[in-house]
This record gives sequence, C-alpha cells and structure tokens, in this order.
Amino acid sequence: MHVRDSLFQALNKSDTSINYLLQDIQQYTTTFNQINNSLSEGLDTVDESEQLPAVTKRIAKITALANTHKSSTLRYLFVLRDNLDHLQDQLQGWQDDLDDVNTKLVQHQHDLLKFKSDALLANAIPSDTAVRDAFFDSRAALGQLWRSTDSVNRKDLFRINLIQNKVATAFNNILDESDQIDSKIKKFAARAFSGEYGFILEKNDQYSHLDSALRGTIKLNTIQVSFFFKNETTVHLIALGFLVLIVSWILYNRLNTVKHVENKEIITDHARFVYKNPLVSALLLVTTITPYFYDHPPVFILESAFLITTVLVLILVRSYFPLSLFHFLLQLFFLTIIYSLSNLLIQITNFDRYLILTLSVASIFFAAWFFVRLKKEPQGHLKYTKLTLYFFMAMQLLSLILNITGRFSLSKIVGITAVFNLWLTMSLYFIIRIIIQTLFLQLHSKRAQHSLISYVDYSILQSKLRNILSLFAGLLWIFFLLQNLNIDDLVHDSLIDFLTLHRSIGDSTFTLGGFVLFFIVIWASSMLSKLISYFYDISAQHSTDLTAAKKKNRASTLLIRIAVFTVGFLLAVAASGFPLDKLTIIFSAFGVGIGFGLQNVTNNLVSGMILAFEKPIQIGDIIEVDGKSGTVMEIGIRSSKLGTSDGSEVIIPNADLISHHVENWTLNNSNRRIQILISAAYGSDIEKVKKLLTDMLTKRNDIMKTPEPSVFVNNITDKSVDFRLLFWAADLSTSNTLRSLVLSDIYAAFNKEGIVIPAPK
Repeated sequence: MHVRDSLFQALNKSDTSINYLLQDIQQYTTTFNQINNSLSEGLDTVDESEQLPAVTKRIAKITALANTHKSSTLRYLFVLRDNLDHLQDQLQGWQDDLDDVNTKLVQHQHDLLKFKSDALLANAIPSDTAVRDAFFDSRAALGQLWRSTDSVNRKDLFRINLIQNKVATAFNNILDESDQIDSKIKKFAARAFSGEYGFILEKNDQYSHLDSALRGTIKLNTIQVSFFFKNETTVHLIALGFLVLIVSWILYNRLNTVKHVENKEIITDHARFVYKNPLVSALLLVTTITPYFYDHPPVFILESAFLITTVLVLILVRSYFPLSLFHFLLQLFFLTIIYSLSNLLIQITNFDRYLILTLSVASIFFAAWFFVRLKKEPQGHLKYTKLTLYFFMAMQLLSLILNITGRFSLSKIVGITAVFNLWLTMSLYFIIRIIIQTLFLQLHSKRAQHSLISYVDYSILQSKLRNILSLFAGLLWIFFLLQNLNIDDLVHDSLIDFLTLHRSIGDSTFTLGGFVLFFIVIWASSMLSKLISYFYDISAQHSTDLTAAKKKNRASTLLIRIAVFTVGFLLAVAASGFPLDKLTIIFSAFGVGIGFGLQNVTNNLVSGMILAFEKPIQIGDIIEVDGKSGTVMEIGIRSSKLGTSDGSEVIIPNADLISHHVENWTLNNSNRRIQILISAAYGSDIEKVKKLLTDMLTKRNDIMKTPEPSVFVNNITDKSVDFRLLFWAADLSTSNTLRSLVLSDIYAAFNKEGIVIPAPK
C-alpha cells in the first residue's frame, strides 16, 4: 500500500501540487491579459510607416542630384550632405524607437514561450474528479487565451521587423551616399587647390552652362524652402515666441524707464540704441539668433535672415556713426546681395568666376576709399575699424589672387567669408550693446519699485557682462570664420582628437580636455560663489533694519562661498576624470608646501574659517584693530576689508583679526557712550552749571534714557571748574553728529545764562 500510494502521488501529484498549478494558471492568465492590453494600444510606428516612403524618395532624389552635376560647387555638396545628415538623424531616432518596441514584443514572446514549454502544467492530471474537471477547464481557457495572444504578438513582431528592415536599408543608403559625397568633397578640395581653371584669360567650356546652373539652383532651393516651411512648424512657433518675447522685453523696459526716470539724458547716454530704436534693436537680436534654432536650415533662409540683419545694422549705423562708415557699408550691402546670390549657385560657371573677380575688385576699391576717409576723419568710428579693414582687404586681395591663378572655388570661399564676417563683426557689436543697454533699462525701471535688482551696480555689471559677451562674440566670430571657410569640421575633429588623446606621466594617464573641463568648472563655481555673495551683500547693505541676526546671516556668505567652491572643485575633479586616489598625492605635496613656504597663507585661510564659524566680527560691525578703525565691509577666505571714515578701504589678513586685539563696538548692539569735557570760569556756581547741563541732556530725544546721562565735576583749578558729561547714543554712526549738537547747545546755554568759559590770557 505504501509503494502504491507513493507511485500514485508521483504520477498524479498531491492536492498541494494542484494548488500550485492553479496558481500558475492564474499567473499565466494575468500575464497574457497584460500582453493583450499592451497589444491593444497598437504599435507606435505611425510616423515611421507614413513618412518612410517620402524619406526614401528624398534619398533617391539626393542621390540623383549628387550624380547629375559634374561641376558642383562646394556649397552644393555641403547642402546635399546637410540634408543627408538631417535624414540620418531622423532615421536614427526611428531605429531607436523601433528597437524599443521590438524589445517589448520579444519580451512578450519570451513570456508566451515559457507557457508553451511548461511540461508540468501540460501533463498534470489531478486524482480528485471534482478538482480534475475544474483544472481541465481552466487549462483549456488558458490555452485558448495563449493562442490568440501569441498570434497577435507574432503578427506585430513581423510588422516591426519589416519596418526595421526598411529603415535599416534607408539608413545604409544614406551612409553610402554620405561616403560618396565626402569623397567628392575631398576630390573637390584637391581640385580647388590645384585649380579648376587656367589663368584668368583662359576659358573652360566645361563651365559654360549658366542656364542649367540657374535652373538647378532654383529647383533645389524651391524644394528646400518648401520642405522647411512644411516640416518645421514647432520650431517656427518657438521662433515666433522668441520674437514676441524679445520685442516685449525691450519695449516694456523702455516704456517703464521713460515713465519713472525724469533725467532723460542718462537714458540717451547709456541706452541710445534701445531708447531711440527699440524695434530695430529687438529685430536685430531676433534675426541674428533665430536662424540657429533650426537644424540644418536651407542656405536661402540663412542668407535671407542675414540680409535682413545687414539692413538693420545699416539703420543703426546711419543714426549713430559717421556718414563715411554708412556709405561704405551701403556700397558693401549691394555687393553682399550679389555675393549671396552667387553663393546659392550649385554649379561652377565662367560667368560666376568673372562676377566674383569683379566683386573682389569693387570690395577692395570701396574699402580703400573708406580707409582714406577714416584717416582724415577718425572721430566717431569704432575702436577696431582699421584692424577690421585690414583683415577685409587682405581677404579680398587673397580672393583676387586665387581667382586670377585659376583657383576659383577657393577665391569664392575667401571672398564670401570676408564680406560675411565683416557684417558679422558689426552685428555682434550692436548685439552686445543692445543686451547691455536693455539691462540698463531693466535696472532703472526697477529702481522705483525698490526690488533687489534695482540695487545692482550698473557700472560693475556693464564691465563684467561686456567682457563675457565680448569673449563669447569673439569665439562665435572665429566659429563662423571657420564655417564660412568650410573647414569647421576639420578643425572640430582635430581639436577633439587633440583634447581626448590620452597622455601618460608615469603611471597616471590624463587628457588635455579633462584639464580644460576642470578649469572651466572651477571658474564657473568661483563666479557663482561671487555672484551669490554679491547679491547677498547688496540686499543687506540696502536693508533699513540691520539687526544682529541679519548681520550674522551676512557673515554666513563666507560659508556659502566656501561650500559652493568646494562642491565645484569636487564636480570639476569628477568631470575631468582625474583619479580620486591621486588626490592624496596632491594634498601631501600641498602639505609639504605649507610646511616650507605657505604658513602665512594657510594661517589666514584657517583664520577665515574660524571667523565664519565663531563670528567674533560680522559684516557691518564697527571695529578697531592695530590702530585702524572702520566698518567691516567684507569677510573673505584669506583677508577681510575694512571701510574707514575717510573713505579708504583697509585690507586686513584674517590671522590679524584672530591673533591681535580687536575692539568690536557693535558686537551685541550699536550703542556708544560719548564723553565731553567742558570748563566754566573759576567762581561759577557749580550746582547751577550741573543742573543746566543735566536738564539739557535729559531733554534731548536723541540721547538714550537708559543708561541716563550723567554730569560730574571732573577737576577744579585756579582758572576753571571742569565738568565731565557722559551720555549714550543709540546708534554709533550718529555719535559724532550728536556730540557736535550737544557742544553747540552747551555754548548757547552758557552764553544765555552768563556762564563764562575760561580763555587763555
């Protein structure tokens, strides 16, 4: 019986095993229902399915265009490659999305196959007939659910794989065509340096088809512009919002400043562009910045925005600069229009060569004429006008020489770069001034509201912001110079390779890019700590109620600066990839340096930490140390700044504030006792004088009642009776004024009562 029961349990399982199987059925049912719910939402492949045929046609069209024109310009090849890069980014995004969907479907299939391979559930036969029927019914329903779910999942998986194959094919076609265009660009570069033409008088029949070049140019730009306006709706709305924001910001600050500022000369001196030409200033900002919201915009759109920018620059130059500069830029504007049209051509032609030659000669002539006028009338021109003219004429002269010697493509690139970068110099100058002047209006419009921003020192802000914007503008100018010369990719790749190359010193490896990133983060954290400290200080300096608690908060800015700088240092180390275990070597070397030559620096740093935590002095306290007295203006990491009554600022090392004797007149309060010595002639009524002085002190509202003022007989000589007056001023800053007023009252009272003040005979 024992053997029989064991065999029966092994074959048919126990009731406990049946319960586990029923739980498995429930778990499978839940999983299949979840898969069905996920599949019922459909596949998120609408964009890929609808747009893929159009993308495939565009790839085929670009391939045809690349192979049609044998004498393509470099600009044309770059336009085709930019379009391929745009399509490549789009297909890469589709591939990532399809991979996510495919991964989810594969996981579904894995869960479905897990049920199919569950032999224990498929072969189980319960011994109890009541349980057996219920178990068979549940398993049959689960099987039906599995078959329907598996069928739908397999169909969706097949569809996804089919779309993935089409996208992958299109992506590979883009890569192949990009390689071919890159090869053509390399061949073009080699041909450009060797020369497409002979000497200037020699013609090449290969480049005589101007009509086909014009038709191809119009067709290509029409397609690009049409696609641009149809498929960039979101970016169009962002650009429109940016336009409304900039125009509203400038107009609002201008109107608000005009309303609250009575002295209009201050506005015209510091914000003449924005005040007199607010709409032109706003549009100049927008037309310069907005084109770069787009990813690979058409050349026609970029040049249209650029020409609008030049018109706005001309308006401002006409209003505020000498007419000679305006006339030169106006002449250059017409040349720029022709340069822009030439830049759109997709084929090299003989006509274009002679056109560029004429433009180079005209540019050099106009620049030389303006240079002569500039030497005669240098007043009113920009600081680096001569340097800019030198660069412009040198570039145009180089373009002329290249064209004469048959290197037309290089000549065209250099000539267009010279013209475009000169206009870029002017537009960047105005943009920097417009931003600074708008901030000036912003600050002055807030002064009437007494907000925190109204207390910002404009002169400091102007100096700092101008330096930062000038640095950014210089880098931007260099970038566009490289881009116009079509060597930006080469310089970018070379710079990245140079910065990311691993170098070794001993066992340590590093990259120059890591060092650059380290110093950038350190600089940013330093600027942030100074900015926080600056706003913290100006908010306290303009506070009318500077209590002890607020002064302690002001002193806490040192801790904030230390915390920000410390976090910045750690982030810089982490971002640069510097091994943290190597820091111990640096700190050890730093410790040796401290032991030999940095004792004073370390002493001051540690003293600064003590001042920050213990707060024996606080910003705003009136102290005296080593014979120097004044108000604490700043507590730094290494030293502190003391403002004296005569307007000078004394820099005191923090170690002196810890180790030397320091008198703090305002540690707990701002009260100060005032002592005055006054004499009456010998023979004066002492009680009368004491009563007169006491009544006079007690009746004054600017003298504290507690402690009450006191009058003492200080000394009696053969010539006078000396009295000592002691009273308290509530505010230390008014003690000198109060002392002067009391002395004046004493003199008037003595004169009225006939009390004689002894004088030397």
